Parts: sequence; C-alpha cells; structure tokens
Amino acid sequence: MWQNTPMPTPTPTSSSVPSPAPAPGAKPAPAPKRGVASRLRRTLFFSVVALALLLVAYTWFVLTWSYSRGERAGFVQKFSKKGVVFKTWEGELLMVTLPGVMPERWEFTVHDDAVAARINALMGKRISLSYDQHVGVPTSIFGETGFFVTSVREVKE
Repeated sequence: MWQNTPMPTPTPTSSSVPSPAPAPGAKPAPAPKRGVASRLRRTLFFSVVALALLLVAYTWFVLTWSYSRGERAGFVQKFSKKGVVFKTWEGELLMVTLPGVMPERWEFTVHDDAVAARINALMGKRISLSYDQHVGVPTSIFGETGFFVTSVREVKE
C-alpha cells in the first residue's frame, strides 16, 4: 500500500540566498494585488465613516441655522423637563387673541436652564417668548419641537 517515494530535496529559500541587486534604471516590482474581500472591507469602512461625517455636519448645520425667528405671547400651561439622552424643557403656551375665543396651543422647547428658571418664575402670568425655529432636525433627542425658546419677558397688561 505504501510506496516509498523519495523525499524532495530542499531548495534554498529567499532568506538564505541573497537576491541579485536590481539593474540601474529598472522598474521596481509591482506591489501584490489585494483581494476582493480586502477592497470591499476598505470601501465599506470609508463609506460608513463618510456617511457618519455627513450626518454630523447636517445635524450641526440644522441646529445652528435658524429657519425663522419670532415672538409669541400667552400663558404657559405646561412646562416640564423631559428626555432620554439629552434633557430639555418642553412646554405649551396658550395664546389668547380675544376674550371668549378658544386659545391656540403652541408647543416649544427650551435648552437653557436659566431661561427655563425664568419661565418657571413667571408661570401663571402673561409672558412673551422669543424663539428660533429649526427645520429638519434629524431626531427628537435635541427637543420634541422645532421651536427653541431663547429668551422670555413678562408682558405688562
């Protein structure tokens, strides 16, 4: 069953035999080609990094650029601190145009704790809220509404 075959003679390895020096002016040997899986992994990695950078840039732009600015006056009906990741103050302002008319409810978000403390101090009084409207915020982590209140003042009757 078993055949006696001669063992191959060992050949000298590249580490034991010095390689000849390249001729002057000769082109260097080409680099070994990468496999398809390696190229695919590299392309996928850079695509994910580029997508993440685009998402960060878009979020920064949306949160710093204001679509509109304005003021609304009324009475704060509800005001509480909410959030899973970032805690923000969320509230409702009842805007009354004429006595006897159903008030319009306006929801807003406050990021600044000093502004939130001022709104809490003026609760029950007629106030005016200055706000910036941000359109296209990609998630509700930064607030439940697109209306971010920047300042508050009491309205004297």
